[in-house]
Amino acid sequence: MLSSDDIKRIAMKAGADVVGIAPIERFAGFPADNDPHYVMPEARSMIVMGHRIMRGSLRGTEEGTFLSHYPAMGEGYLNMDIIPLTARQVSRAIEDEGYEAMPIGNSCRWAATSTKGLTLAEKAVWRANDSVPARPGQPAPDVYIDTVLAAYLAGLGDIGYSGTLLNPIYGPRLRFGCVLTEMALAADPVMVPGTLCNRCMACGRECPGKAMSATKTVKLNLGGYEVEWAERDEEACSLASVGAEKTRDGEAGCYLDSIPAYKGQYKPSAISPFRRKLGPIFTDGESICAGKGCIRACMISLEERGVLANKFDAPFRRREQWSVDWDGYNSGRLANGELPPNAVKPREKDRTTIDINE
Repeated sequence: MLSSDDIKRIAMKAGADVVGIAPIERFAGFPADNDPHYVMPEARSMIVMGHRIMRGSLRGTEEGTFLSHYPAMGEGYLNMDIIPLTARQVSRAIEDEGYEAMPIGNSCRWAATSTKGLTLAEKAVWRANDSVPARPGQPAPDVYIDTVLAAYLAGLGDIGYSGTLLNPIYGPRLRFGCVLTEMALAADPVMVPGTLCNRCMACGRECPGKAMSATKTVKLNLGGYEVEWAERDEEACSLASVGAEKTRDGEAGCYLDSIPAYKGQYKPSAISPFRRKLGPIFTDGESICAGKGCIRACMISLEERGVLANKFDAPFRRREQWSVDWDGYNSGRLANGELPPNAVKPREKDRTTIDINE
């Protein structure tokens, strides 16, 4: 029979960067619509695999020159290709031993109560209670396995104020996949809350959507500890992530006009140099934000404190942050709300903000 160490070696060889294991008992008390017991009633272990987002994959957004790289290689490619393949390889090894194993990815588009993993267009049309329980006493499908909470219970890190998992090697630069299995495996210890997150609040200050409450929090008992993180406005997070900003009186935005529910209501925000929202890459990648608060600001804070094992010769932020000034976005512009082709001028060497009205 495979041991926990065997499983970790298989997962690392298949592409994982970190691996942790939680006994299924740690999920006791989860809300039914997040509870893996309902997914595999005889499950005994949850294997969680973390896949790093390359620090370099954040560089194109940090510089404002290659913004498609993060949604492609730091988001969509990991979610749609690397994570499912790694989870499948581990599941194959377990099922070869005669135990059921379910590979679980990092998105759940049919989730009955969560919009995590949905595109912005899907979130705009999703309705609550679109499914019903298949058996009495069960939650409605689909049950959503929260991979961040699973990673915490598998001992892979601390949960930061933003709700992001902070790993002692890579900080917030991880995406997770899981394998739920009937095989019993030795578990890893849960990290004490506050080991890595010192509540510096850089995540909330840098979040372009101000999606994290500075005062309201979520508290859960996880692995024998009370864990707390910010209450988050999911819609504000989603809109800010794709570079959208609500239009002001007198403005008629066209940034999200491909989504009927948002037509005419949004313009590009200061973190987007694009006049319209671009489509997702690898189905699941569409973040213009590239985790400006919850990943980049948090990572910078952790690196400055010297608490991460993955160290670099140079600091991540080497120049002032850029922004685009979209004031007057379409006033006096073209009748359809678009800007003239030459509206955005090239940035001068000593400038960090572009004014499209010059």
